[in-house]
Amino acid sequence: MTVLRFATLCVTAFVLVAGCSTTSEPSEETAPSTASGAVKSVDQDALQAAVEVAAMQMRVPGAFVRVRTPQGTVDAAVGATELGTGFEPDAGTHFRIASNTKTLTSALIVLLVQDGLLAFDAPVSEFVPGVPNGENITIAQLLDMRSGLYNYTEAPELAATMDADPAKAWTPQEVLDIAFAQPPNFPPGAEYEYSNTNYALLGLVAEKAGGRPLSELFAERLFRPFGLNETSMPAADDVSIPRPLSHGYMYGESKYALVDEPYPDDLAAAARAGTVAPLDYTHQNPSYATAAGGAISTANDLATWIDALVSGEVFDADMQQQWYDSRRAEDPGTPDGQQYGYGISHQQFGPGVAMYYHGGELPGFNSFIGHDPDNDVTIVIWTNLTLSPDGATTANALLPVVLDQVYEGLDLGSPAPMSTPTR
Repeated sequence: MTVLRFATLCVTAFVLVAGCSTTSEPSEETAPSTASGAVKSVDQDALQAAVEVAAMQMRVPGAFVRVRTPQGTVDAAVGATELGTGFEPDAGTHFRIASNTKTLTSALIVLLVQDGLLAFDAPVSEFVPGVPNGENITIAQLLDMRSGLYNYTEAPELAATMDADPAKAWTPQEVLDIAFAQPPNFPPGAEYEYSNTNYALLGLVAEKAGGRPLSELFAERLFRPFGLNETSMPAADDVSIPRPLSHGYMYGESKYALVDEPYPDDLAAAARAGTVAPLDYTHQNPSYATAAGGAISTANDLATWIDALVSGEVFDADMQQQWYDSRRAEDPGTPDGQQYGYGISHQQFGPGVAMYYHGGELPGFNSFIGHDPDNDVTIVIWTNLTLSPDGATTANALLPVVLDQVYEGLDLGSPAPMSTPTR
């Protein structure tokens, strides 16, 4: 695991929640097609029940799911936004969206290219000095995670400092210094590897090309034009979340969300038994993530955003096609598997079900946003527990439950893995 990372939703994640799916018999008026991949008429009670059971099994304090299909919008809200209270999450609850921020950063970069202020094949060294291999790393390689640069969120010292000084305001240069202290993992363009360093750099590139701070560029080019009135990029010293807000929780230290390190057996056992409470990470400073994962939003705004991004409302027609065409297989050995492009993943979840999506994870929160353009389906999931006692990324583990309520005939328990970029 690496903050704002890729977390794998494979068989183990599905098994955790597969038995949680509670369905009701459809009426004659709403009986869906039995064709594989066909969109159901989503039953709100069934969705609610399925999410409740899965969240309870994972000890998630609070979760919210929004599903939009051609038949309308269905929501499921479970638990509370803060432990010990009765404040139920809803579509307007603010939370930290972590790596879903990358969809915003990448869109801003693409718009700057569309404006003629950037080029995909330009080297990052034109905009940021001191980048290892910077003269050979292109903007496109940063966007699609092929730079080879070390991922700064994997450095143990980052998590240790975050726990020792949760309010610390980080600058992009500080996290880049962590990354650049390690040698690159491979030559630029040689392979795919998810790295938050790429997007820390893209934030600086956007500021240089756009001539203004990242928060101003987001507001001018994305938030205001697309009605994302509840979405924001906080200042580096701002640890607050606008109200109404969800608190965010995690068991143990930040390293369990930032580094690929499982919970110790005793902590996992205590969490499963309920004898240890998760820690409140709500006001840990997210400035270490910034362009890679620092934004705050709501389920309502994120549903609007992912719809607009995938359906072609953000870019002109030529640039939209380049955005679509940017996706390439993460593993060359499985060309039909998960793909990553300019700040977006694409995957076939079953016959007739393909989705553009991203995810987000940082200490306290986990989330997923996706849009299936062929069936006009949008899914947003967020939880206020990063990892379950068994180590599952909680929103990602809810995804098979939700997909089962939306589509007919998906076999999500098959050995083929599903992965979502989260950190």
